Amino acid sequence: MSMDMSMTGDEHKNPGGPGRRVVRLLVILAAVGALGALVVWGFLAGRGEAVLEAERERPVKAPLRVSDNGRDQPVVTLDAATRQQNGIEVTKPKSTQYQDQVRAYGTVLDLDKLVTLDNSYVSAVAQLQSAQARIVASKAAFERAQALSRDKVTTLAQLQTAEATFRADQAGVATTEVQVRTLRATALEEWGTVIGKALVEGDPLVTALIERQTFLLQITLPPDKFITRAPNAMVQFGASATRHQVQFISPATQTDPKIQGLSFYYSADAASNLLPGMNVLAFLPAGAPIDGIEIPASAVVWWTGRAWVYLRTGADTFTRHEIPTDVPAPGGGFIVSVKSLPQPTPEIVAQGAQILLSEEFRAQIQVGEDNK
Repeated sequence: MSMDMSMTGDEHKNPGGPGRRVVRLLVILAAVGALGALVVWGFLAGRGEAVLEAERERPVKAPLRVSDNGRDQPVVTLDAATRQQNGIEVTKPKSTQYQDQVRAYGTVLDLDKLVTLDNSYVSAVAQLQSAQARIVASKAAFERAQALSRDKVTTLAQLQTAEATFRADQAGVATTEVQVRTLRATALEEWGTVIGKALVEGDPLVTALIERQTFLLQITLPPDKFITRAPNAMVQFGASATRHQVQFISPATQTDPKIQGLSFYYSADAASNLLPGMNVLAFLPAGAPIDGIEIPASAVVWWTGRAWVYLRTGADTFTRHEIPTDVPAPGGGFIVSVKSLPQPTPEIVAQGAQILLSEEFRAQIQVGEDNK
């Protein structure tokens, strides 16, 4: 009886005790579950946002404009709008005529020997003129002495003195004349009829060479090459591809011992930046005129050490084509044979050819990335 009363008292002190604990536990579990769901949702939402951000930051691939036609060179496709946007100009190349060129080798000569010979000749001529002036005076004195001697006005000693002076001046004239003739012959032998004669006559050609207003080149053909008439030529030197016009003077008096071919003298303007001792590569026109095409410098792209142009093969398609560079065009670029291009002669990319080459490179990179 007392035990029942005690239990009733405890229940009175904690009414609904076990039930309340159950409810409290359920509330806690619900809160934990809600928090977990919130964390999972936050993770998934953040991950989705990161994926979207990565998608937005991923570079957009430009459309691939290069295809393979099964031939040696790929085909670049650019529509009219793209060409206009990039400043790409397509035009028909200009027809012209040119001559085949013989490649030769040259050296800018040191003119110390020419300067020394010129000084010697000028000095010898001055001595001859002086001797000729003296003999005029001594001859007149000798003739007067002869006349006075006949009239018994002058003595025999005076006559002999006048005659000795005259004979000495005659010998002086003869000696200087020999010296002048020898130097004249040396000039013609060592420098040829044109330069040698210019030295003898005091022509402006030699003056310009001595004063370095122009430079003298000796250009020698390979032993297996022959031309009947040496025309004006183009030369280039060093690593530069720039070519300079040189003017034909005359055949050389001797060949280059290292080459052993026909040799010629040319003059180059001082503005060409040539200097004595430089070796040059020369190009001499030879043969009959040939039908050619003039390729402007803006149409040429360089790759793997070779020159290329882009030919139009369709309304919007272009193919890279290698061209020779043996004949430079007067305004820059090159002149090529009609036979070196497909026939009939296609249009070429005259401006913006580098953009087409860049498209080829970009296509190679993009294909390589796709294959990874």
